[in-house]
Amino acid sequence: MTSAPAITRIRSARILYELEVPIVYGSWVMRHREFVLIRIDADDGAKGFAYCLTRDGPISEIVSRTVSPHYIGASAVDPEKSFYSALFSNHAVHAAGIGMRSLSIVDIAAWDLSCRIKGIPISEALGNTKLVRLPATAIIGYPPTLSADVVADQVRSLWAKGWRRFKVPISPNLDMTVDRLRAARQAAPEGWVGFDANMVFRSSAEVSDFDARIKDLKLGWIEDLVPPGDADLVAQCRASAETPVAMGDEQGGSYYPQALLSHNAVDILRIDLTTNGGITRMPHVLAMAKRHGVQVAPHMYPHLHSRVLPALGIVDCPIEWGIPGSGVHPMDDCIEQPIIVDGLMEPLKLDSGFGNLINLDWISKQQVYDPDGLLEDL
Repeated sequence: MTSAPAITRIRSARILYELEVPIVYGSWVMRHREFVLIRIDADDGAKGFAYCLTRDGPISEIVSRTVSPHYIGASAVDPEKSFYSALFSNHAVHAAGIGMRSLSIVDIAAWDLSCRIKGIPISEALGNTKLVRLPATAIIGYPPTLSADVVADQVRSLWAKGWRRFKVPISPNLDMTVDRLRAARQAAPEGWVGFDANMVFRSSAEVSDFDARIKDLKLGWIEDLVPPGDADLVAQCRASAETPVAMGDEQGGSYYPQALLSHNAVDILRIDLTTNGGITRMPHVLAMAKRHGVQVAPHMYPHLHSRVLPALGIVDCPIEWGIPGSGVHPMDDCIEQPIIVDGLMEPLKLDSGFGNLINLDWISKQQVYDPDGLLEDL
């Protein structure tokens, strides 16, 4: 028997997209979207890829210093073994936050590599080759300074193209936020409209006061009400609001999602392959949500989530898409886009691993930091 291919190298490159209009959420100011692109090479010439938002964290450094050593030389077709080897090697770094994000994105690239070696799509590797039509959510209202009239125009235009779900972010002030939400609801009276608070609120009283202003709109959810780290506060917010509460994305860590679920803090558990432990840990997260009877909904990364979650048995979750050119998630804008029919997206193309996740032409026009030469031979 011949031995399985081995991993020989892991490289990362940072790609920075300048926003035309800065996004301000309280003291959180975003002037750009920065992504890290991960590449894993095997000794048989195969390559695996994945990318995620850095949130300005040192992902490349963590990958190089504490994650890669547990993958180099390991089997290229056993990503789960390498994941747990790395996870348990550094409890202070890998258990949560940016360390978990760094490990998660390497895990996704390792699964992509494994599938490419085997010549199968990621869905087949996870036990289910049948992808299904999924609800699709358009993330509208970016930048958050867009007027209510423009938001309404966005909704009407997207509705005509088949979209039926819309998510609106918080604006620089709550009066503008309410106006934009009302405009979205009036433009889509029969549609689903959700609200992303982007962790601006600081108390359950603030959430309750805001909910009183918009509860007549019958929103699908209020997402990310308060900063992560206090599940009891999230539970208080849920108890004080009539609108369903969604939380959990970008919070992967040692007590995610147990803290939110055990505190009965959410109506919808937000999940994210790039922060919650990659593909390897996702079945564990989904099983916990199922035991608690809580629905799940993924955070952006449609090219990942729409392929992985149905293969893991989640066939009714809404998949989020940014409007191309709006700055929501620009690395997605230039690869395969969805075909929407009456609110549902057709399955994306099946190819080895995740298929094509890289548009080199788009990358070449951004600010790129690639000291390891990840992009040189592509």
